[in-house]
Amino acid sequence: MISPLSLEQTQLKESLDKILLPPTDPNAEVMEILGYKLVYVDGACHRNYRVYKSHSMIGVIFQHITHWSNGVDSFRYAESVDAALRLDDFLNVARVSTTASEQLPTQEELLDKEFDALTSDEWERLKRYVHKRKI
Repeated sequence: MISPLSLEQTQLKESLDKILLPPTDPNAEVMEILGYKLVYVDGACHRNYRVYKSHSMIGVIFQHITHWSNGVDSFRYAESVDAALRLDDFLNVARVSTTASEQLPTQEELLDKEFDALTSDEWERLKRYVHKRKI
């Protein structure tokens, strides 16, 4: 006998499998637009699409009856490509802002890192560093 709980679990698993299809899956509903792949996830009105750039998912956009939107601004776009481009632009600006606001490690902290883990910029900082010793 199949219990209602096991039936629900099976349906949920099948639903999740369909939602999480990669853009390379032959069963995935994929739209390709100007350097992006949109993979249909779910929804009727609005339809949800995962946006891929190269092989990485960058976010989600939504197809409404009269327009497209993304989750990062309150604009309505006539075309899916516009919503995807603005999503990508937003993420690029956010990435630059995050990187610029991060504090660089001190030279002493760099000396504690594994040599193989140092970047070329960190090596240059260490070359210029003169350790101040107390005598």
